[in-house]
Amino acid sequence: MTNVKRQSTLNAAVVTAGIELHGGQHTRLVLQPAPMGTGLVFIRTDINDRDNHIPVTPDAVTGVKNCTTLSNAAHVKVATIEHLMAALAASGIDNLYIELDGEELPALDGSAEPFLKLIEQVGIKTQAAPRRYVKVLKKIEVSKGDSYARIDPCARLELDVTIDFADKAIGKQRVEIVPNVRDFRERLASARTFARLHEVAALQKAGLSKGGSFDNAIIVDGDTVLNPEGLRFADEFVRHKALDLLGDLYLGGPILGRVTTVKGGHGLNHDLLMALYATPNAWKFVSLGEDNVVHAKESLSA
Repeated sequence: MTNVKRQSTLNAAVVTAGIELHGGQHTRLVLQPAPMGTGLVFIRTDINDRDNHIPVTPDAVTGVKNCTTLSNAAHVKVATIEHLMAALAASGIDNLYIELDGEELPALDGSAEPFLKLIEQVGIKTQAAPRRYVKVLKKIEVSKGDSYARIDPCARLELDVTIDFADKAIGKQRVEIVPNVRDFRERLASARTFARLHEVAALQKAGLSKGGSFDNAIIVDGDTVLNPEGLRFADEFVRHKALDLLGDLYLGGPILGRVTTVKGGHGLNHDLLMALYATPNAWKFVSLGEDNVVHAKESLSA
């Protein structure tokens, strides 16, 4: 197992900055250590006339089109959080203040790798309080058209992701992974977000993808990958979908369950999470004792 027994935060603050994928603005991101029991909290530092704190919870989700967006009761929002959330999930970070001076996280290279490197740059601080997991007790499934997602009981988090695109450059791909920090680093973290060329034009017409470029996304046109450097993995597309799934699931905290998705996306990921929590007998909170944890230290520092 790769489950972690105790809560954790960062050893020190760490900073990055860059261009938003959709908004096109330059934003600055600061990850700040937080006390036990804080959870993950976004703080919009550019807003001071109303509540600028947005706790990370499934019911804070107000947008799932093209990215995951959270909002608070004061209508303060933060978007494109999934890549950072995936890095926090794999690293086992429970408590963090995430300061941002704009509406959207910087895209950086379009993957989670830069966020993982930030975490590894300062290191992880283990805290005294026990970590609280969501243990899945019975199968939950949701579907929309030919898209499908299911979560089954399992002693650890496992992901099984399948995509199927008509574009020959993408096609049908599948990845299975236990997303501990080592496998996440080696297999998912550097997989970049992607879009089809015709989608990019539509997104830009809708006022989105203003900051999108070959520097932060893979662009596909039919059977051709347009990025001059090509792909980082032959199946980079499905790896990124698994990355997104990991990040979206972490809005509900660390989960013990096996998650299967077919032709999924942010909307289906959120539907699955909400369906799970709306079924009281399908899950329970648990903490893990010493006899339940093997290689916990390795999973944090590998």
